[in-house]
Amino acid sequence: MRANYDKPVSPATSVAQVVPAKGSGKSKKLASRHITMITLGGIIGASLFVGSGNVIRSVGPAALVSYLIGGVLVFLAMRMLGEMAAARPTTGSFMEYARVGLGDWAAYFVGWLYWYFWVGVIAFEAVVSGAILHSWMPGVPEWVFSIAMMLIFTITNVVSVRSFGEVEFWLASIKVVAIVVFLGVGVLFALGFWPGGSFSLPNLWEHGGFAPNGVWPVIAGVAIVIFSYFGTEIAVMAAAESENPAKGVRQATTTVVWRILLFFVGAVFLIVVIVPWNELPDPQVEGPFVHVFTLYGIPAAGAIMSAVTLTAVCSVLNSGLYSAARMFAALAEQGYAPEVVAKRSRNGVPIAAVIASTLGGYAAVIVNFAAPESGIFDFIMNSAGLVALFVYAFIAATQIRMRQRMSKEEVAGLELKMWLHPWLGILVILAVIGIVVIMVVSGDGTRTQVWTSLISVAVLAVFWPAVRKRLARVRAAKAAAGETDSPS
Repeated sequence: MRANYDKPVSPATSVAQVVPAKGSGKSKKLASRHITMITLGGIIGASLFVGSGNVIRSVGPAALVSYLIGGVLVFLAMRMLGEMAAARPTTGSFMEYARVGLGDWAAYFVGWLYWYFWVGVIAFEAVVSGAILHSWMPGVPEWVFSIAMMLIFTITNVVSVRSFGEVEFWLASIKVVAIVVFLGVGVLFALGFWPGGSFSLPNLWEHGGFAPNGVWPVIAGVAIVIFSYFGTEIAVMAAAESENPAKGVRQATTTVVWRILLFFVGAVFLIVVIVPWNELPDPQVEGPFVHVFTLYGIPAAGAIMSAVTLTAVCSVLNSGLYSAARMFAALAEQGYAPEVVAKRSRNGVPIAAVIASTLGGYAAVIVNFAAPESGIFDFIMNSAGLVALFVYAFIAATQIRMRQRMSKEEVAGLELKMWLHPWLGILVILAVIGIVVIMVVSGDGTRTQVWTSLISVAVLAVFWPAVRKRLARVRAAKAAAGETDSPS
């Protein structure tokens, strides 16, 4: 028997009694290769190419452990999401499962926070892409490039799901090729088989030890690197619009572990082996990948990595807009947002959701350049800081709750199953709580993210009573008309 995760149910209702989701066959146009690259595109960005340098400089070679712990948490969360999504792929993804497992309130909060997060990311990536292009062509203002990039990827997402997937495939491919080259040459360089290289494994412990600043920075580093991984869930959302949703979900969730180990942990390992951690340049001056590529003796390493970083930024902008639009449309479909946002084109694209998501990005970009001293842009970015952790906690809580409602036969019929239920789910929730505590006590930067994120939650809480009343009226009207959609 196959479990079905679609309609919200009461605690007494069996998961198997849930009615299948409504879907449009026209929207399922992403191929398997698109899903693969979308998974990579969501997690490989400037946070790896540049941000990894900050973690290494503050933690030392033990940054490997920080990335490994963060990767394990993400892998467990993805496995739990995969269990639910393999049974019922949906573009609402974890928001929809939160509605089913925990109730309307959970779906409302996690859905809106997730949308808000990606709107902030869209704006941030647009600003970064504008800065990169401005460095190439100083005569053109940064804001012109930022707006232009927003327009380009708005059009890409509006045309069709397939156009989004195709663009993301090629953008992500460039990043993957760059990292594969980095890893391949790096192994040879670290073993002394590349011109200018030498056996450098002792760099892991010769400069103050493996954890020169102690254990605490290693743990605190997890709070930083966890956000580098955020975006893996995009593939699960995209799988609902693919040619083979169940296969896409399994592919995304079962292979994420080796991708994390290879692209993140592997890259950081080579950096700390090749370059003594205390000799790594400030990432604001020279990113770690640029520095190592220069050591390889590759001509124009800076220009090449600048182009690769721009590609990564564009990829995140593209996939972020896709994620924001799909989540916004899913919110509207369930009554948590205006109904007009849920309307789709003939190609299955929620055009209103795409445009609405870009409006937030345009506004943030304009504010950043027109009134940088206002602090509004910084507030938007900081207040979205905890969303990744919120999402992982909701995924774990939802999966635990959904499993509790299933019979032994339903559990046995799951195509993808979470191990050691419910203990690993509980471990993820406790880890999220621990990371939040670490962020509060670590310093002003991370503490600001916590408090501003809580302000965003408080704002949503203020509007929740009105949304709940609206849901009750809509569902009462549907019940009176003989419809049975979304009982609470």
